[in-house]
Amino acid sequence: MKLSQRVTNLEPSVTLAATAKAKALKAQGLDVINLTVGEPNFTTPENIEQAAVEGIKSGKVSFYTPSGGTPELKSAIVDFTEKNYGLTIEPKNIIVTSGAKFALYTLFQSILDAGDEVIIPVPYWVSYGEQVKLAQGNPVFVKGEQSNDYKITIDQLEAARTEKTKAIIINSPSNPTGMIYTENELREIGEWAVGHDLLIVSDDIYDHLVYNGNEAKHLASLSDEIFHHTVIINGVSKTYSMTGWRIGYAIGNAEIIGAMTSIASQATSNPASVSQTAAVEALAGEQETAEKMRRAFEDRLNTIYPKVADLPGFKLKKPQGAFYLFPNIQEAMAMGGYDNVTTWVNDLLEQEHVALVTGEGFGSSDSVRMSYSARMEDLEEAVVRIRRFIENSKK
Repeated sequence: MKLSQRVTNLEPSVTLAATAKAKALKAQGLDVINLTVGEPNFTTPENIEQAAVEGIKSGKVSFYTPSGGTPELKSAIVDFTEKNYGLTIEPKNIIVTSGAKFALYTLFQSILDAGDEVIIPVPYWVSYGEQVKLAQGNPVFVKGEQSNDYKITIDQLEAARTEKTKAIIINSPSNPTGMIYTENELREIGEWAVGHDLLIVSDDIYDHLVYNGNEAKHLASLSDEIFHHTVIINGVSKTYSMTGWRIGYAIGNAEIIGAMTSIASQATSNPASVSQTAAVEALAGEQETAEKMRRAFEDRLNTIYPKVADLPGFKLKKPQGAFYLFPNIQEAMAMGGYDNVTTWVNDLLEQEHVALVTGEGFGSSDSVRMSYSARMEDLEEAVVRIRRFIENSKK
């Protein structure tokens, strides 16, 4: 049977592919250090797990929930948003989804028609462009230069804008760079979008994972006009180490949220009820455990960053948030005679058993992404192995 054109044109996720390859080699008995995964290496906090267990024992999680999320979870999101964003919203402004990725998917399916354009800063999270294409839209990539902390400017946005532009995506802190837009930069982008009546997709999934005195300002909170032109994407996966629970959410205009809910109702019926129960506790319960995890990431960053920055041929900006390093390795590649970053990554895995993600999936052909959400001892050993690989590959 002939497959659809949308599937045959779809690029697979490089992060998932790299993770799968690393796990396959590890299953063969190899000592693989896997720095590909975009998830904390902590288990979910105990109070959140206990809330899920109690929900199961009560029998309340055995049944369908409303497609857009339970009233209890929406109420928790309302309170959480007021506390963290300073925004007053209503349940009609919220959809709970099976992961933040699905919130993005239903959003693009709701707002895009064939040929509509979405401006996406480069480097970008691997699924943005593919999800836009799945909605028959066209991703328009705008390169953020390393000299500007990989952030795009108003002049670049204006140069990319056409009559078909429908939305822009801002991810701060960024996956894969960990960089944060300042309040002034966000305000400029927000006011520019309002002036051209464009939708802002604000991916805030790493907003609580910031380090060393930095602060991730929320674009939607900067003015009423900007808020009304913004859809916030967030979830519990990263902050609360709940990637497997698959709970994300979106906040925005009630009409857009209603459309997203209609699509979700036909796609998944509802997010898992037990996961929603756990998410209520994540947002409304004690936050100290999440803060301990954040401090652990901060410690790993401050320990491992100078070691990675010192690797031969690596050029690296120190991240301000998330849990990734995104070094430019063009000089390191040249030392070994490489002209393709994916080949370099594959050879590193085969020879030294360190798994990184090729930058090509993020729109950067001279960089790699490495997660520091792994154990400290694994991070330090990975640096030793990478240095040995570079030295041994020198031409």
